[in-house]
Amino acid sequence: MPETITTEATTPDVVQHEQAETPLESLASICTVLAIGLFVMTFIFQNFEIPSASMVKTLLIGDHVLVDRISLAPPAKWAPFTFYRDVQRGDIIVFFKPGEPDLFLVKRTIGIPGDRIHLRNGIVYLNGVAQNEPYAGMPANDDNPQHAFDPYRDDFPAVPPDNYGNVTASWGYELPSHVQDGDLIVPPGKVFAMGDNRTESLDGRYWGFVPRENIVGRPLFVYWSFQTPADQINKQSIGDRLSFMGHILIHIFDQTRWSRTFHLIK
Repeated sequence: MPETITTEATTPDVVQHEQAETPLESLASICTVLAIGLFVMTFIFQNFEIPSASMVKTLLIGDHVLVDRISLAPPAKWAPFTFYRDVQRGDIIVFFKPGEPDLFLVKRTIGIPGDRIHLRNGIVYLNGVAQNEPYAGMPANDDNPQHAFDPYRDDFPAVPPDNYGNVTASWGYELPSHVQDGDLIVPPGKVFAMGDNRTESLDGRYWGFVPRENIVGRPLFVYWSFQTPADQINKQSIGDRLSFMGHILIHIFDQTRWSRTFHLIK
């Protein structure tokens, strides 16, 4: 009768016990995550809320957008793998307002250095060619006086800016030196930007060119959009802010514009 061959484990099972994480190690892990998140949200991406109607229909009041801070930044030797490019016509850009370094604005790039620009009845002519801009709000004969034809705004730069409404004093003085044969000439190192909602946008027509170094980045997409009153931007007191935060909590589901979630900006 053949013998039965049995097998037997020659080493016992090893049971490993996980060592509990110390409070110091937990704190270090949290700090690492926060540091990485802070770096990403400071140098790579940044979130902004749209507070006004100057970019309607492209951007609505209450849109929260994620801004790419890398692609339009000056190239860095420490990150050669990162894609960089210069500002192009049509780019929507976020930038510090000239003369007000603490104020962010978002507008569309209309002209880059060397471009010749003028408007006639609200239509942009770029280097002599009328532009097709279906997203742009134009003067209209309706009941809104804001939409009525305005000679300075809609035939820019045909009308001198002397003592004209919202034109800054510095731009009123500087503007004539950049006009040749009825065209505004964009100088080196700067771009000319306007809001898409042309009849309601205080843009380059009123305060001038955007220096290249003022440009922070370009918005990529809307990550959340909430129906926000147009006058909310003027309610800056602590009470008003707390009241609106409570309003958001109550109406976050029925007043969120769900159709705009992850809406690409272009």
